[in-house]
Parts: sequence; structure tokens; C-alpha cells
Amino acid sequence: MTRSDLVDELAARFAQLTHRDAELAVKTVLDAMSEALVKGHRIEIRGFGSFSINRRPPRVGRNPRSGESVQIPEKRVPHFKPGKALREAVDAGTLADVKKAAAPKA
Repeated sequence: MTRSDLVDELAARFAQLTHRDAELAVKTVLDAMSEALVKGHRIEIRGFGSFSINRRPPRVGRNPRSGESVQIPEKRVPHFKPGKALREAVDAGTLADVKKAAAPKA
């Protein structure tokens, strides 16, 4: 699913939202998530999963063409860990399980 597919799905599911409003909503959520990760925060969405930052230490790599040693600097990379409900739903191949797990408990 692409970003534009997500916008289209949101606009189709909620008739009161115009396509432009759905696009703004998706952009706002993704920008907020990106900003939080850049600041080093963890994002947890119950029933879906969590996003965090992993640190990759500096290391020595090899240039595959010349075989020469190359210093690779430290990196911070985003990491996604799926939640239990998403893992089980993907394994079972059903969307109903995800919706049921994400529904608020009464």
C-alpha cells in the first residue's frame, strides 16, 4: 500500500472527509511520527506495533569492487516491531483479527 492508496482508502471510508482533508491527515500523522523518531522517541500503536531507533555501531567494511577496507560510521536507523495482534492476523491471513484486537475494550 502506498501513501496515495492510504489517502484514497481514508477518503472512501469517511464520506465527510474530502480527498484534500484525508491527504492532510495522513501527512500530519506521518510527519509527527517522523519528527518523534528523529528526536529519539519511541512510538507505540496498540494492536499494530511499535517504532523505535536502533543504533548501528561503526565498523570496517569492504569495497566489493576493489576489496579495499572502508570505515563505515555509526548510524541510527528506524526499526518496526509488529504487535501481537498484527503478527497473529498476518499469520492467519485475516483482517478481522486485527480489527477485533484494535477495537476498544468495553
